[in-house]
Amino acid sequence: MSFSFVRYIKSTTENNCILIKKELHSAVRGRRLLRAGAAAFLIPALLLSGCRGGNAGGEDERFREYTREVFCQEISSDVVSLHYTLKEPERFGISGAPAVFGEFSADSTQIKAACENMATALTGFSYNDLSIQNRLTYDILEYYLEAAEESADYLLYEEPLGLVSGVQTQLPVILSEYQFYDREDVEEYLQLMQSTPDYIDSLIRFEREKSEAGLFMADYAADTVIGQCSAFLAMGDGNYLYSTFADRIAGLEELTEKEKSDYIEDNALMMEDYVYPAYQTLMAAVEELKGTGQNDKGLCCLPEGTEYYEILVRQSTGTDQTVRELEDLTRRQIVEDLESMESIVGITRGEAQETAASMGKSDAELILSELQTGISAAFPEYPETELEVKYVPEAMEEHLSPAFYMIPAIDNTQENVIYINQSQMGDDLTLFTTLAHEGFPGHLYQTVFFEATDPDPVRSLFSFGGYVEGWATYAEMCSYYLTPLSKEQAALLQKNSSIILALYALADMGIHYEGWSRMDTVAFFSNYGITDADTVERIYELIIGSPANYLKYYIGYVQFLELKKDWAREKKEDFSQKEFHEAVLTVGPAPFELVEKYMWDIAENDSETDREEE
Repeated sequence: MSFSFVRYIKSTTENNCILIKKELHSAVRGRRLLRAGAAAFLIPALLLSGCRGGNAGGEDERFREYTREVFCQEISSDVVSLHYTLKEPERFGISGAPAVFGEFSADSTQIKAACENMATALTGFSYNDLSIQNRLTYDILEYYLEAAEESADYLLYEEPLGLVSGVQTQLPVILSEYQFYDREDVEEYLQLMQSTPDYIDSLIRFEREKSEAGLFMADYAADTVIGQCSAFLAMGDGNYLYSTFADRIAGLEELTEKEKSDYIEDNALMMEDYVYPAYQTLMAAVEELKGTGQNDKGLCCLPEGTEYYEILVRQSTGTDQTVRELEDLTRRQIVEDLESMESIVGITRGEAQETAASMGKSDAELILSELQTGISAAFPEYPETELEVKYVPEAMEEHLSPAFYMIPAIDNTQENVIYINQSQMGDDLTLFTTLAHEGFPGHLYQTVFFEATDPDPVRSLFSFGGYVEGWATYAEMCSYYLTPLSKEQAALLQKNSSIILALYALADMGIHYEGWSRMDTVAFFSNYGITDADTVERIYELIIGSPANYLKYYIGYVQFLELKKDWAREKKEDFSQKEFHEAVLTVGPAPFELVEKYMWDIAENDSETDREEE
């Protein structure tokens, strides 16, 4: 599931009014969302022995057999993983999964053993005898193992109760979008709801371990989490988990009206007896632990916090560049964007913003349709797909993102959902660029295009935020030029948006790596005309609560710009944006060093295949 947290805050200065765009995503499927930490991911599957004897079907077949087993065992670990990954698990020989969310663990020993086990298994394959696509999958598995082992000693530094995309806000959305294809799904869903207290108890135990280690969240963060839980509970009988359940069950033709009514009553009982009490327990636990946190500043102020942040940055961005190198990269891009803005004459940023605020583009479905048409010149074709636009329940508008895309099951990518939070759209340009980020050519487009290449299913288990969020941000920046604005107006606003996101990235690194205080952060933003103290205060606390999150967006976006420059230099007069986009989209989510390598390898392999067919 991909959640987008996009909010515009006006910061009035003496000379202008700057739109500060806060984009925070958590591009994860339901199963990843509900687990404690990336390092805990794939533990059951990593314990597989790996290679079988024999070579009858060739190395590619043996490797795909192995990755299929890894995939099946991992998604069978709980019903959320299974249901959000496959619509028809029986096609993979999977009969079901435990009706639980999963659990939180800080056991690094098991993770390291699992990594060692799988690393040994991979050595049983002849890398050079694998196809290009299988070598790519191999490289991704190897990368992910190294990352998991590297971060295994820092599990307690992770925060499942994040202010932006924590369990407390995402769990209800996971439940509300749990699709009912048949009666069995309804039964599993009700069992899942019944398991909520156990899941929350596991989360609380994890938070207690954090507290004992001196790593519990700051008081202001605890207050935010308590407020989010309180808002969910305050909905009472009007909670959207009642109405969405009724809507989903209404479409099951195999149920009689009496059975539907009974299930609706069962759902209400589960809410009252399990889900609501679990949230009350969580609130009480956070209130109890509040005050035990020993740091309200950046990660570098914690023991080994600098080392953890360096690991987090590498994993969040998908790059091997150091924090210092990323700071330099960000500053160079700011200079490039400023020079582009200064080259535009005859129009001011304020005039462009005023025009953009009332473009006459306020219908989400119409905008998405226009984006689908508009991207055809520069982006490759993608399979036909269905898209449903839904709206965030009014009671949760304050606590859910302005827009988010629900990643579909890998065998059901023709059904897609984008949620819009109408209360936080701001103006027409906000809606337009947000829908580009979530839809076309952003998350939805990238997801559907990649799945159409028939990738190894095991790749759906891995999350590469730098690629996924970087692409969506790149797509959003491209969308400015698809609006009714003039080219000059679009360029001014796009470069301005890029610079603002760059400032947030620099602030993230400043706070968590350089140790900036609140006053340091205020001074930094004031140098760029953002002087409203309340605005900067909110930025500071948001960055404290979501370390390295901005970097996924900005650094990922800049990495795509850098790759495009490399592609253009190599292709010279034969450069084609559509060809470049097809190359990086075909590689799919991966660390950028692998994207760079394989975009050329796959393109060259495809060219050779075409010549042979001729």
